[in-house]
Amino acid sequence: MQPRAQHRTAAELLEVNHRFYDSLWSGVPLMEASRFNTWPLVASLLGDKPRRLEVAPGLRPRLPIDGTQFIDMSSPALRLLRRRGASVTRGTVTRLPFADGEFDLVCALDIIEHVDDDVSAWAEIARVAAHDAVLLLSVPLHPARWTPFDDFVGHKRRYPPAELAERLCEHGLSVERSAVFGMQPRSSRLVDLGMWWLTNHRAWALWWYNRVFMPLGMHFQSKLVLAPGMIDVAEVDEVFLVCRKE
Repeated sequence: MQPRAQHRTAAELLEVNHRFYDSLWSGVPLMEASRFNTWPLVASLLGDKPRRLEVAPGLRPRLPIDGTQFIDMSSPALRLLRRRGASVTRGTVTRLPFADGEFDLVCALDIIEHVDDDVSAWAEIARVAAHDAVLLLSVPLHPARWTPFDDFVGHKRRYPPAELAERLCEHGLSVERSAVFGMQPRSSRLVDLGMWWLTNHRAWALWWYNRVFMPLGMHFQSKLVLAPGMIDVAEVDEVFLVCRKE
């Protein structure tokens, strides 16, 4: 049985994502990049990567506010990022309004799986990356691991590992390091319980998520354990990639 999201039109998928993420980012504080387990890696890259882009970070940017160009579609996120002094542009990953090879460091986490036209998304991310640029990417894996949560948050796909490898190769992106990624609970019962609350009491569920569960998750987040090349992803729900533009 195919995931329901595979049958959504591009317009329907965009509406689901707008509705969910505008609700998620409304009335919540911006979380600094230094609080995430990606920060040690990011901090090590900043010195020789002055031209930086982060795609659709919402209010959870992984790159620092100062010196980074952000692009997002969420109005609540854009307002708060701008208020904090960030350089922001409204737009989507499938049509990035930047020149070829403009950035030395590109971050696009939990993004590509949300768009209908992932061919354009991969092409645009690679296009704006300079030669020898570093790209920080993450995507969910294995269509068979699809859950109702994927539908609810506006995912279009989970990538078969072989297809992910093809996408990277097509755009001249070599995997230098990788790691297990993501904060989704391993327990299917917890996922089902969260989905019931999000479906039946959305405002209340998002309040608890943003003010209780997200801070707890940040406090107990695991260290990002990077390994050379591509890790064994047979049992991995989501993979984090450090790629180089060849």
